[in-house]
Amino acid sequence: MRQRYNPAGGAERFVSRALNALSQSDGLEVSLLARKWEPIEGVRALTVAPFFLGNVWRDWGFARAARRRWQAEGYDLVQSHERIPGCNIYRAGDGVHARWLELRRQTLGFWRRLSLKLNPYHHYVCRAERKMFLDPRLKLVICNADMVKREIQQAFGLPDERFAVIYNGVDTAAFHPSLQARHRAAMRNEWQVPSDAPLLLYVGAGFERKGVARALQALTSHPSVFLAVVGSDKHLVRYRRLADRLGVSARVRFCGAQGDVKPFYGMADAFLLPTLYDPFPNVCVEALACGLPVLTSTTCGAAELIEPGENGWLADALVPASWSAAIGEWLAARSHWDELSRSARRTAEPLQLSEMADSLLARYRQLLLALPSDEQAA
Repeated sequence: MRQRYNPAGGAERFVSRALNALSQSDGLEVSLLARKWEPIEGVRALTVAPFFLGNVWRDWGFARAARRRWQAEGYDLVQSHERIPGCNIYRAGDGVHARWLELRRQTLGFWRRLSLKLNPYHHYVCRAERKMFLDPRLKLVICNADMVKREIQQAFGLPDERFAVIYNGVDTAAFHPSLQARHRAAMRNEWQVPSDAPLLLYVGAGFERKGVARALQALTSHPSVFLAVVGSDKHLVRYRRLADRLGVSARVRFCGAQGDVKPFYGMADAFLLPTLYDPFPNVCVEALACGLPVLTSTTCGAAELIEPGENGWLADALVPASWSAAIGEWLAARSHWDELSRSARRTAEPLQLSEMADSLLARYRQLLLALPSDEQAA
């Protein structure tokens, strides 16, 4: 189950990749329950789209309808990517909602903190999350980072044996350092970026959470650095105005949402994601696979792959000066950028889609063997 589909969304891209890989496995029939999705060969897609008004009704209605549908279909295993009590497997791609709220509160003024506290949607999500994690039918929680596993255990007390940490896989043939030779010159010419200018790339929606403002502020200390922002946001005008106020607009390219991000990886020198909270964004492994060192936050699950000074740098999302410092260290290492690129690529090479699928299948087999005895005990 995954309710909504945004082609640029990291969770949706993970699900698409996982489904594609799993659908190629013998002896496994895969179905997808969603409001809408793009066609995926080998996958039986079932539309679950009950009427709703507002986000609480939307999520509650989908959870109720999806549960009825999977019970009617009689699946052996049910894996949810939404917080739906009663599933056998939950893939915690969205992290822990209470942890996200805790971090977000630290960035807001009084009135916005009060609004956050009173928002019924956040209360609904936290209740649904707790009910799901404490439901005895939940047999496995798939986390995409050890960070997420620790946060779930701290909040809900689940034992180690209930978890599997499986990093996001990436197509290392499609996302490859050769993209630079293919796209760098043409893309820089198209987007009016000097051929020798240090260029940082950001990819993602949700500019507030993922730190576009922090990225713009960090540029003020480094007048030679350009930034390409790939992604859409309903408050885009606000970020354009911020770039103007900071005096960096001439070095920032707001590129909008893109169906194919690979040419943008090919034009960049490094990847910047100053996210406030992110369990494990696909864009980080894509960037590493393309040979781009990654500058991200300590509250990003992908930080577990980063060796500072070797394949990227880490900074505190809540300390603006730390981002300027990280970019400064990256610039100071310019004579070693080729080594950084090779190290980034080596980091991504083990994260093959086939390895991710094999890890998932191994867990499914374990659960299928255990389910009959569990049902007899129940």
